Amino acid sequence: MNNNAVVTINNVTKTYLMGKVEVRALQGISLLVTKGEFLSIMGPSGCGKSTMMHIIGCLDRPTSGHVLLDDVDIDELDDNSLAEIRNKKVGFVFQTFNLLPKLNAVENVELPLIYAGLKPDERRERALELLELVGLKERAFHRPSEMSGGQSQRVAIARALANNPSIIMADEPTGNLDSKSGEEIIHLFKELNKKGITLIMVTHDQDIANFSKRIIRLKDGLVVADEKVR
Repeated sequence: MNNNAVVTINNVTKTYLMGKVEVRALQGISLLVTKGEFLSIMGPSGCGKSTMMHIIGCLDRPTSGHVLLDDVDIDELDDNSLAEIRNKKVGFVFQTFNLLPKLNAVENVELPLIYAGLKPDERRERALELLELVGLKERAFHRPSEMSGGQSQRVAIARALANNPSIIMADEPTGNLDSKSGEEIIHLFKELNKKGITLIMVTHDQDIANFSKRIIRLKDGLVVADEKVR
């Protein structure tokens, strides 16, 4: 057991049934992610990137093998416990932001804190702190429709940080942004990583991946390369 490990993946497979056909999305993957890493996952469409993200993020379970999140084997948890560990330990950032359009920025950031049981004044204080951290406090009371894509993604990152997760999972976080906004988001990730936050990012963009510290390349459900970035 590695006390510095945030994620430990041991010989994980994932098989889906598509009608009567078995699709092996992951074919025996082993991987260790330590605290404070900034890791990119790359590979062609259908290589298992999203499946791997869903399993690490406790959104799905492996067919076989084991996944440990902060040394807790997620395969041994029931659905309620899995949801609890997901809410406490994982923050998600998606390509499409996934903000609620009728809520303003600070209300969107407060959502995970409602589920965590914080009092309204504590939620508001924490949400405003996080918006300040991502450089967006002055837009706290604007709705998503009143913000640019880059600003919306910053709100999504603030929301992902709300419960002090062990890990941030980012799935193509720059995919819907222009190159300037995308680069600003990646620089924000780098600043968060310098503060000790562990980041795992799926991207198809080599230039974006080069901002991380390590690149895992998948092909046909297998890890084919594990590279340190200079």
